[in-house]
Amino acid sequence: MADEVVLLDFWPSPFGMRLRIALAEKGVKYEYKEEDLRNKSPLLLQSNPVHKKIPVLIHNGKAVCESVIALQYIDEVWTNKPLLPSDPYLRSQAKFWADFVDKKIYDLGRKTWTSKGDDQEAAKKEFIDCVKLLEVELGDKPFFGGETLGFVDVALVPFYSWFSVYEKFGNFSIEPECPKFIAWVKRCLEKESVSKSVPDQDKVCDFVVEMRKKLGIE
Repeated sequence: MADEVVLLDFWPSPFGMRLRIALAEKGVKYEYKEEDLRNKSPLLLQSNPVHKKIPVLIHNGKAVCESVIALQYIDEVWTNKPLLPSDPYLRSQAKFWADFVDKKIYDLGRKTWTSKGDDQEAAKKEFIDCVKLLEVELGDKPFFGGETLGFVDVALVPFYSWFSVYEKFGNFSIEPECPKFIAWVKRCLEKESVSKSVPDQDKVCDFVVEMRKKLGIE
């Protein structure tokens, strides 16, 4: 029986982008279903009744929720082009840094465009500090996983599509502070699995301008 794979997603979601990249990297064909998060589909509510969030990967009728868990699932089911290393210690480190991205990069990035004043300044400083930590972890390797695109790369690179949002509303510039990080992003974008899975920064920025109006942040 052929695999039946469905992805419930929302185009600007960096968490959804992770799964799009992983599926593309492994050559998995899937049906993409765009969700309206203000009017969630019955399929989404049924597939993720606990969090009611995207992305949800549905594989042969079984739903896998939470992007890092779904990323690991993809890697274990489709074993070509492994994203996680086979060595248990290196696997643990990859999971640690993916967790760091979720706990730090997402939250701090969001604060750069939703907060003001001292809170925003503190978020910008901590964001840059976190990216510099990631640069140290990357070291002289082409990718976090070594010579090939790996788990941490796939977990992290989608946030680049939001960088223009952080910079525009936070009024700061990331590349002068973190040139090694941006060079890594450019290497990732040379891969079709990445470049075709992440939206244009300007499109994300336009989306956020509208969202800020709705949230009354202007």
